[in-house]
Amino acid sequence: MGNSFGTLFRITTFGESHGTAIGVTIDGCPAGLTIDETFIQAELTRRKPGQSKITTQRKEADEFEILSGVFEGKTTGTPIALLIRNTNAKSKDYSHIADKYRPSHADFSYQEKYGIRDYRGGGRSSARETAARVAAGAVAKQLLKQLDISITAYVSKVGKIETPHYTSLDLNKTEDNIVRCPDGEVAEKMIVLIDETRKNRDTIGGVVTCVIKNTPAGLGEPVFDRLHAELGKAMLSINAVKGFEYGSGFAGVEMNGSEHNDEFYEEDGLIKTKTNHSGGIQGGISNGQDIYFNVAFKPVATIMKDQESVNEAGESVTVSGKGRHDPCVVPRAVPIVEAMAALVLADFYLINQTAKLRD
Repeated sequence: MGNSFGTLFRITTFGESHGTAIGVTIDGCPAGLTIDETFIQAELTRRKPGQSKITTQRKEADEFEILSGVFEGKTTGTPIALLIRNTNAKSKDYSHIADKYRPSHADFSYQEKYGIRDYRGGGRSSARETAARVAAGAVAKQLLKQLDISITAYVSKVGKIETPHYTSLDLNKTEDNIVRCPDGEVAEKMIVLIDETRKNRDTIGGVVTCVIKNTPAGLGEPVFDRLHAELGKAMLSINAVKGFEYGSGFAGVEMNGSEHNDEFYEEDGLIKTKTNHSGGIQGGISNGQDIYFNVAFKPVATIMKDQESVNEAGESVTVSGKGRHDPCVVPRAVPIVEAMAALVLADFYLINQTAKLRD
């Protein structure tokens, strides 16, 4: 239960951090979509571990295999299966917590739910699972490209260091530095902070902002499957995410309605809004303006310092941080956020084809 996401464009992920492999099946992808395997690999490379001094040093190439659903470079309409083998797991790094609960990890809750847990790297609860989502998201992105929909995420905040609003940034510069922040000066400060945090054997949190452009008006399924509700669910399903806000978000409570309302106007035959406090979504349905939202990530739970906890017998123990972990997750979370957004948009695009009779 809980391992599948989506309605028509539906994915199911499988595998554990230190198992043989992780992977994903995609059901509902239309036939005839040209699959660019180089693009899928590039997306996985953006997420993979060991890519810089401010990420975990686990070395995984994250090379994928297509097992089914693609023939002569095109989707066949049948389930697409993608496999990513684990090649650099070091399970011995976790033997010391085989019967201990790491603070703020899923160890205790998994044990309580299932009566058994894979302590090696967190097993199924590990963020390693998100590689499968990125692979599936890369397929969804190729579908959305046919509609000219673009999705760009970037690191907008690390600790208390943050960028201005996305409208004043050149998002094409997001990949110009290892922290994936399009503001070069702010990026340097973020990198210094993350590196200092790593040297102090600690971790720090941050925010990833995502901007979706050229979304057609009309995507979203009121009342329970509103577009922003599904985006929120998608983002909150990502490891370490503690918050989601779209449009004006919490800042909107400080405004009057006369300030917050997005007034409509017509330009070149298109209905647009003068402002975009709604974040491109009104009534749970896209209105054709930019969709933008923020995703808050907590500090990584595994720190290289001793912490007090208990073991399975309820006895007080000291948990020592070992293994290879990110001092800050947000640089590698950028492609994950994009992937989950792509899955939501691809699903709603297909669903919307059934909303009304077409000429």
